[in-house]
Amino acid sequence: MLRGLTLDGLGAVESEERFIELAGASGFRAVDVDARGLIERLGTDGALKKLEQHGVVIGAIGLPVEWRADEDEFRAGLTGLTEAAAAAQSLGCTRCCTYILPSTDAKPAHFLALATRRLRVCAQILGAFGIRMGLEFVGPHHLRTAWKYPFIWTMEETLDWIDAIGEPNVGLLLDAYHWYTNGLSSDDIERLQAQQIVHVHINDAPNLPLEVVRDNDRLYPGEGVIDLEGFLKGLQHIGYNGIVSQEVLTPDMPKDTPEQLIRRSKAGFDRVFAAAGISK
Repeated sequence: MLRGLTLDGLGAVESEERFIELAGASGFRAVDVDARGLIERLGTDGALKKLEQHGVVIGAIGLPVEWRADEDEFRAGLTGLTEAAAAAQSLGCTRCCTYILPSTDAKPAHFLALATRRLRVCAQILGAFGIRMGLEFVGPHHLRTAWKYPFIWTMEETLDWIDAIGEPNVGLLLDAYHWYTNGLSSDDIERLQAQQIVHVHINDAPNLPLEVVRDNDRLYPGEGVIDLEGFLKGLQHIGYNGIVSQEVLTPDMPKDTPEQLIRRSKAGFDRVFAAAGISK
């Protein structure tokens, strides 16, 4: 498994270029960045050189299409998706991810029908560029009632939806926080096949009752109560050898410098990977 970072929880990093430098210097081997933006600033050759120079790859890009809104807005974003996919491919990135909110103001049956078609279209576009699409279920209880109707928030429901979308390049973005807030265990991971997982996020949670844990109140790996040893052992058991990227959402901008926060992140990765018996 490759250790990776997102920008979330790293404070005021001045640019994605600086982010790449800091990640590589601390031994991380993947970063989740905007491939298209990197190319716009550096050119394809410059972006490739930047990544290679610091020993990192792009872990995943975000899905740049608003698939939850009206049809016109969705269709208007498809050109940008094609451009983003082409940029990601040119930089060797093979993953694109989006999240599923666990409740909605739209009528759920109609929204599910629309979203299934739209995500199928997105998957087909991404597939043409050799890119997989990861769907992230979102577990915190407070978001299940944030909008009028309940929607999808479990791993089982998400897997069923992936089957309904029906494209071979669609799988899970498995986030430790959402795994935890769904009350799942390593046994649930071990029932998966490695190819069902597109990308992984790692983080930790405060010692609070599950029903009050907030989505934007996360901790760095190894600083909370999530069984990250079991989480990583489950991934190792099924042969997952992709990227594990830290994603730490916080209510306020961290006050420490990015350099300090990346050192803190590395220390957390070292602890939890060692506990799981996984070498660097």
